[in-house]
Order: sequence, then C-alpha cells, then structure tokens
Amino acid sequence: MRNILLATAALSLFALPAAAQSVSQPQWYGTAGYTHLDGDDADLGAITGRLGARLNPNFAVEGEASIGVRDDDITVAGVNGSVEHDYDLAAYAVGVLPVSPNLELFGRVGYGTTSIEAKVAGFSATEDGESINYGVGATYLLDGQNGLRADWTRRDFTDDNSGEIDTYGVSFVRRF
Repeated sequence: MRNILLATAALSLFALPAAAQSVSQPQWYGTAGYTHLDGDDADLGAITGRLGARLNPNFAVEGEASIGVRDDDITVAGVNGSVEHDYDLAAYAVGVLPVSPNLELFGRVGYGTTSIEAKVAGFSATEDGESINYGVGATYLLDGQNGLRADWTRRDFTDDNSGEIDTYGVSFVRRF
C-alpha cells in the first residue's frame, strides 16, 4: 500500500507542471461570423465575434459579442413596424471532444444579455433580457490555425414570459 501511495505522489509531481503549463499558457482563438436569431415573433441576423482560451484539450472558456445587422418587419394591430437586434454579450464554459486532428465537437453553457428594439407607428420600445445559454457545435480546421465553425445555441430568458431564442451560427476560426 505504501508503494502505491509513493508511486501516486511521484506521478502527481510529474503531472503538476503539465497541468500548470496548460492553464498558464492557454491556446487562444477568435471567431468572426454570422448568426441567425430565430425568435417566436421575429427572425433577426447579427455579426458575431468570439474570443476564447483553450485551457486543456477538453475545456475552454469564451466570450461572445454580437451586433444586429438584419431586422424583421412586424405587424401589430394592423400597424406595420420593425424589430431590431441591438446587441448581445455572453460568456461560456465549453467542453471539447476532439474527433480527429481537424474535427472537434463541442458543447457549451453560459450566461448572456440581449437587447432588442421594436418600432411601431413612431413609437419604440427596447427590451433587455438576461438568459441562460446552452448549445452544441463543431469546428473543422482547414490547417493548424484556420477553420470553420457551425453552432446552435438556445437562449432561455430568465424573465417571466420572456421565452427563448434559437441561434444558428457559421464562423471563421483563427487560432493564435
């Protein structure tokens, strides 16, 4: 029993520098792409950017920001108007499953805020919502640094009766 404990302690000493290196020197990546927001009452579009840090082969953290670029027309009580996606911000914990040297699957969970503005008959109203976000996706690397990413994320808004939005994104990926 004593030999097993000593062997475990020795292996731990060898593993600590590797663990410290993976945390102190993360692999950074960024993405830029288009996200389609599919809500109950409107279909919107946004340009999305992300900055992430891969802390080990199976775990990353990332921040995300989007700015609306595609509005949707609506009709309220026979009056025409529009819905605009102003912005959203979110942070995620990401679990990564490398399938091959070029293909990775991932799942992510996080928290975000979204701002949407509606304009009808000269009046406007802005709605800000906080959400719990979760989703899945895949990254395909074309070479060691550049690739493509596709993902689906659901935003479950925490306010009463605020609903949910499904997002579908396609992005260019660059590893640094």
